[in-house]
Amino acid sequence: MVRAPGLLAALLGLGLALALALRPAGAADCGALGPAERLAFAPAAKTRWLAPRVRAPGPLDPLYGTVRRFLSVVQLNPLPAELIKALLNEPSSVKADEVVRYEAGYVVCAVITGLYLLVVPTAGLCFCCCRCRRRCGGRVKMEHKTMACERGTLMAFLLLTTLVLLIGVATAFVTNQRTHEQMGPSAKALPETLLSLRGLVSDVPQELQAVAQQFSLPQEQVLEELDGVSRSIGNVIHTQLKSTVYEVLASVLSLGQTLQVSVDQLRALNATSAELQEGQQALAPAVQGHRERLLALLQEPGCRGCAEALDRAHALELGADFSQVPSVDDALHRLKGVPEANFSSMVQEENSTFNALPALAALQTADVIRELKKVVAQQPRELRTLVEAFPGWEAAAHWSQALEEMEQSSRPYLKEVQRYEKYRWIVGCVLCSVVLLVVVCNLLGLNLGIWGLCNREDPSHSEAKGEAGARFLMVGVGFSFLFAAPLILLVFATFLVGGNVQTLVCRSWESGELYEFADTPGNLPSSMNLSQLLGLKKNLSVLLAYQQCKQGAVLWTVLQLNDSYDLEKHLDISQYTAKLQQELQKLKVDVKNLDLLSPAARQDLEALQSSGLESIHYPGFLVEIQKPVVNISVEKLAQELERLSQTQGNTVLGQQLQKEAQGLRNLHQEKLLLQQSLVAKLNLSVHALASSAPLLQPETSNVLDRVTHLEGELPTWATRILKNESECFLTREMGYFSQYVAWVREEVTQRIATCQPLSGALDNGRVILCDMAADPWNAFWFCLGWCTFLLIPSVIFAVKTSKYFRPIRKRLSTSTRPSFGALLLPLKSF
Repeated sequence: MVRAPGLLAALLGLGLALALALRPAGAADCGALGPAERLAFAPAAKTRWLAPRVRAPGPLDPLYGTVRRFLSVVQLNPLPAELIKALLNEPSSVKADEVVRYEAGYVVCAVITGLYLLVVPTAGLCFCCCRCRRRCGGRVKMEHKTMACERGTLMAFLLLTTLVLLIGVATAFVTNQRTHEQMGPSAKALPETLLSLRGLVSDVPQELQAVAQQFSLPQEQVLEELDGVSRSIGNVIHTQLKSTVYEVLASVLSLGQTLQVSVDQLRALNATSAELQEGQQALAPAVQGHRERLLALLQEPGCRGCAEALDRAHALELGADFSQVPSVDDALHRLKGVPEANFSSMVQEENSTFNALPALAALQTADVIRELKKVVAQQPRELRTLVEAFPGWEAAAHWSQALEEMEQSSRPYLKEVQRYEKYRWIVGCVLCSVVLLVVVCNLLGLNLGIWGLCNREDPSHSEAKGEAGARFLMVGVGFSFLFAAPLILLVFATFLVGGNVQTLVCRSWESGELYEFADTPGNLPSSMNLSQLLGLKKNLSVLLAYQQCKQGAVLWTVLQLNDSYDLEKHLDISQYTAKLQQELQKLKVDVKNLDLLSPAARQDLEALQSSGLESIHYPGFLVEIQKPVVNISVEKLAQELERLSQTQGNTVLGQQLQKEAQGLRNLHQEKLLLQQSLVAKLNLSVHALASSAPLLQPETSNVLDRVTHLEGELPTWATRILKNESECFLTREMGYFSQYVAWVREEVTQRIATCQPLSGALDNGRVILCDMAADPWNAFWFCLGWCTFLLIPSVIFAVKTSKYFRPIRKRLSTSTRPSFGALLLPLKSF
């Protein structure tokens, strides 16, 4: 097969040119590294949810509503914003008349209480003195016709009053017990609420710290990928260079093989020419001798039919003169010792060196990768200040400590509250029992009195039952006068406290007036200004914050921290990434060790280039090769001589012709065939060199140029690929840090420190104070006050009724006395 080295060189050159031209466009491709993987960050925000407290609906709810409406009538004034403002900012400037004006309803109630304290005990004292003189609560002296109607009416009103008292005292017992039962859980709920708020305050720095600590996640990912980046870059360089390098090395190997073949052909041509010349020198005398002898024999007169053989004998001469072929000594001299290099081993070695490029890249970049790991292992300064610079960071510890101290200090007070509540409960139970005792006395007095009245018509029956009923009524009157003062004092004390809690705190709390008061500038002293305490640049709306917290907003939104805290500044890791980029630029991969052509091989190709093989006059060889070694066929001439030797009449002549024929055969076998084989060999060498020599020169020049150019471009090309892969790697690694920054931004602004516990604590505080404590408390004094004021009609009706149960001194006759049916008629009508 005949090679086309010129075409191969052209293809290699075109491939190299295209590779060098198109590689920068392909350098923008980061397919080898690909995009950054998705990192899984652990949620830093804790799940907080303060369960709302709700008072279960019950049968006392209508009573609670009635008490609230009553208090709304007592306190018609709205929230005294100016008064509270002065009390908070300048307590000494608060005027008593302003307080009295606001508490006008309670002042009226206090006046009523004072009158009650003055009138009822005084009346009781007077009644006692009067009773001692038997002037009050005595007996009827004379029976008259309307007495039965009066007595029935008084009994009916007394019974009605007693029943209302019974309902009131029963409700008072229930509300007293409910207040006592609610006070314990309410007292325990306060520390729990403070603990929840403390958790909210103390968890914010911890959550921010957890956010900052998760910077280690992209760090670890980058450090892990740094372990294999050197080999990865080496593989990319190898992948992008291998097609061109392999083609050039293949062309070098092909040219080396062509060189070897050409040198072998040239040497064979020279050796064959020399052998042909030596053979020609030995063949010429033998041919000349045979020619002369044949001419002598064939020209004898006795030779019959020798004319044709004589013509052949005349042509028996040497045809080709190989001493006339061109000399190749100059080319042989220039190619002496060529090829010195083993192209096959050299190309195999260079292939191995090129294939080891990934390992070489890892070895050469090991120090830079080590420094890169040190840079990556550092935490950006901005992230270190993310927590410390957060608004309220320093205050958070103080707030947490303050809430803890408040929680701890509240427990003894709450125990004291529970202790005094127990005393209140005991006093309430005692006074309710007194009222109940009054009710019992009234009911017993009524029952005994009615029993006595029923038996009054029986002459054999005594008046003891009616007298006992009257005395029970007087006992109830005595208890009423005796405990009226403690009852009214307890009612007013609990009314004053519970009423103000309801009207001043609960009502304004539920309507939102408290939040509006706190939002009004100047109402709160600077020590209570949340915006200043938290270091905010804008005033914080408590009402808006409460509403947002109730909807589950986070502190970032509620406190409007975007105005006072530059989150993007603390998430700016450009200096960190710039340092990482700066270190990445130090990555270097040296491919100068890749020699595509060894010095010996280059010398061989340069010797081939200057050998002048293309200048040899190959047609001169072909001219002689085309000539026969001998002008006639020696073998046919020998056959002709043998035939003539048999037809000759002269035996001696025949034998001589036979001898010449045998000599020609021997010459043909011994010399002519060898010379002809050498001519055929020379013909092959000449044709091979004649076809390859003209293309060998440009192919050699082309390969030398490509190798030289590629050896010069390989470092630049490798550097370009390295730069591109470094940028791709940097982009990939920055993707991890970008994921972290986006996650931090989302965590801080949307998830961390949800303030629902704050709104929940406020709502629970209102439920605890107003619904669970104040409502039963107010219902208790309302019911007890109801009973206290009903003691007055109870006393009046009991005193008036008791005298009708005692024996009458002067009674009417039987005909004019009303029957007992008429006696009970008012009660029946009632």
